[in-house]
Amino acid sequence: MAEMSISDLLGEESRLALKYSPAKQMEKTITDSIDRKSKPDVLVLSSSLFIDRIFLYTEFLNLLSSEVSAKVWATSARNPHFREAWRGAPASIEEFPAVFPFREFPYNYLRRLNEFAWDFRQRPPSRLSMMRHIWNRTQKAQVRALKLPARALALLKAETHLEDRLERLLLTYQRSPEALQLLRANPPAVVVTTGPFQFEQPAVIAVAKNLGIPTLALIPSWDNVSTKNRMTFKYDGYLVWSEQTKRELHHFYPHTRRVPVFVVGAPQFDLFFQERFHLSRAEFCTEQGLRPDLPIIVYAISSPNVFREHHGALYLAERVARGDLGDVQMIIRPNPIHDFVEVTELVRKYAPRVIMQRTSESGLALTARSQNERQITEWVNTFRHADVVVNLSSTVAIDAAIFDRPVVNLNFDPEPGQPQQALVKDVNHRWTHFKPIAESGGVWMVNDHEEMFKAVKTYLAHPELHRKNRRWVAEFVCEYLDGRCGERMAAAILDFVHQNAKG
Repeated sequence: MAEMSISDLLGEESRLALKYSPAKQMEKTITDSIDRKSKPDVLVLSSSLFIDRIFLYTEFLNLLSSEVSAKVWATSARNPHFREAWRGAPASIEEFPAVFPFREFPYNYLRRLNEFAWDFRQRPPSRLSMMRHIWNRTQKAQVRALKLPARALALLKAETHLEDRLERLLLTYQRSPEALQLLRANPPAVVVTTGPFQFEQPAVIAVAKNLGIPTLALIPSWDNVSTKNRMTFKYDGYLVWSEQTKRELHHFYPHTRRVPVFVVGAPQFDLFFQERFHLSRAEFCTEQGLRPDLPIIVYAISSPNVFREHHGALYLAERVARGDLGDVQMIIRPNPIHDFVEVTELVRKYAPRVIMQRTSESGLALTARSQNERQITEWVNTFRHADVVVNLSSTVAIDAAIFDRPVVNLNFDPEPGQPQQALVKDVNHRWTHFKPIAESGGVWMVNDHEEMFKAVKTYLAHPELHRKNRRWVAEFVCEYLDGRCGERMAAAILDFVHQNAKG
């Protein structure tokens, strides 16, 4: 095979298709591109257990550290339960520096003004839906009052000018003196944020920008661009899961059309393809207290911040416990960044047919949470061995689709009285990220509890239904399904470092 340059491998717009290049050849290409004698420093940030998964359990850090001096600042590094896991990482691991909030006035008020201006200018369906159903009644009056000047700015097409000036203002506010001290003493070749929408990491990025250090931003999930509050800092490059996310990034953040955007896939799902996390059905069921000869229904509960969807799980649990679906069993799986202690108590009466997993350390701060190999193995095998997965418009629909597991998706609010019925309909049929999934034919949309029950029963009998469309869902969201997205992410960072060194 002829020798390739990094640019040849990654393409004009840095689209990484590693499926065309074996791992050893890829590593040799990168080795040839960067001088081994002077390894540049690369700092990557993590303040979420979902990113810790990538750093700890994929090839990302192995490949990155083979060509640069990689350093990780992680909020979970303070947690004594995960120090051993971090100790084995092929990088220098440090605790995340202290970060302080912006003063409310004028900084946070101007941020809200900027968000309103962009929302009124671009009319994003997801955010306007949240504004209509949630924010209009929960935001403070003084924040809602910003809508009037924001509308005027949108009409004047002044949102870009406002955001540029806001960025300059926010850069003058020092939120992390500790980060300033550390980066000034040892400036890396690039700072990579994996949480540009979070509280902690933009504080470090502000320091890097003020010091002239190049920055890269990973968009950490497929919904972030269209649902989260705006990124107020501009980055020198971006990493995204898919071509679809790249299109959304260019639409909602026009300045990104002028910088590199690397399509790397969804690195957190690399773990699904690793044999070391695979248990046989018998082994998994033994650990869960289940029977391997019986079908398993998984009901995944997402964030309780908006929907109280555990009511749907409890309805189905009661039907399972009564034997209405025959001899089956059920796992209720909470989102690992939320505690559901009260639901755990309610589920006990449905044992042994119904169990509830414990996916997190209850009461622990979100940024201190991570996951050990046992928890990762449980996550992977829960979806590998599920016979049907039920959820309400969450990323677990993608988890299931990757393993070709039938997905039942709620198209109704399961809470008594249905206070968020209109919002559920919007999420499924208006929201930018989920509308294509809901209308793909790859998930079974159900409009009430009885339809949910019938869909589960049908899928148990005919799991092959909608298989082709499930595959489309997985590819549409993740782009690559080969377990090598962590490598793509590392290769993109190395390419960025190489191009900056040349320039």
